[in-house]
Amino acid sequence: MKILIVPDKFRSSLTADEVIVGIKKGIKLIDNTIEIISQPMADGGEDTAKILTKNSNGILVQVEVNDPLFRNIIAEYGISGDQKTAFIEMSAASGLSLLAKNEQNPLKTTTFGTGELILDALKRKVQHIILCIGGSATNDAGIGMAAALGYRFLDKNGLELVPIGDNLIYISTIDRSNVHPKLNEIKFDVACDVTNPFYGQNGAAAVYAKQKGADQLAIKKLDDGLKHFAQIVANQFDFNLQNLAGSGAAGGLGGGCKIFLNAHLQPGVQLVIDYLRLEETIKNVDLIITGEGKIDHQTQSGKVIKGIADVAKKYQKPVIAFCGTLDLTQQEINETGLLAAFSIINSPMSLETAQSKAFPLLTDAVANVIRLFLRKN
Repeated sequence: MKILIVPDKFRSSLTADEVIVGIKKGIKLIDNTIEIISQPMADGGEDTAKILTKNSNGILVQVEVNDPLFRNIIAEYGISGDQKTAFIEMSAASGLSLLAKNEQNPLKTTTFGTGELILDALKRKVQHIILCIGGSATNDAGIGMAAALGYRFLDKNGLELVPIGDNLIYISTIDRSNVHPKLNEIKFDVACDVTNPFYGQNGAAAVYAKQKGADQLAIKKLDDGLKHFAQIVANQFDFNLQNLAGSGAAGGLGGGCKIFLNAHLQPGVQLVIDYLRLEETIKNVDLIITGEGKIDHQTQSGKVIKGIADVAKKYQKPVIAFCGTLDLTQQEINETGLLAAFSIINSPMSLETAQSKAFPLLTDAVANVIRLFLRKN
């Protein structure tokens, strides 16, 4: 029997690698002869760059860049073993986790540091950049990133604007005369886990700006700014950002990546599956085990478990998932494409206790399920 283990992390409890070790231990307790293949997973957000870098036998490099408030920090990104591909997480330079609660304000934050990471990768002569855009602190439509790469954003008087969300509404002209010459030579793939439009009631500001520190007045200004910026783009680039699924991702960075980088946007988990060539592996195993910290309605759209289940369904391979919190009905579990889903919690306990005991709880749960699975097969 051959089992593929492809979990995401259990947030605040176990890394994806630790989850793999726990699942392996549970399997081996029941049958030490089972062949096991494993690969840590991510959905295009946190840890994706590290996973893709490690898979390619690459290296992590550190660069001094600007954080979301233009302060100097050291950020990290990956270069593949063949030095042809860079793996960049925008959250490393422009992420919400870089700011204290009282600093969060998407009117004032920028993606400039993300652009600096791209600039460093260009200097290393990569041919392909995979950019993961989850976890942003920003709502600047990517103008900060673009500014680091040579774009200039001018007001009605021809004065250059600071590339922050607050200034989207004042942009009159996008100056492309000093854009980095290498941009047109690079293939950009963007891991984008949402399909929100650029502006409007389901757009970047209306849906996500509040969690980045914006009040209702700020949300209104940001949304107006995005709508205005989209009109500028339509005039200068002849492109309708509002019609691009995912253009509202990461405060409009999804749309900015399309305009400024000519990037291809795709679901993060599918990008990871494709890059790791997991479909070929899935075709040749008997059982797939995956998992994440919480299985809920978000799991059903764009997360690791759903992505794995969709590929497995093509080849009629069973998928079992483990989690800390299970918040789906049996019907919803079936609709996700899983054979079964199990919480590792085996008795009433606090969140802190569950997190501290996650490894042994996972091992025990896997052992019990594998015992049953083998009996039925």
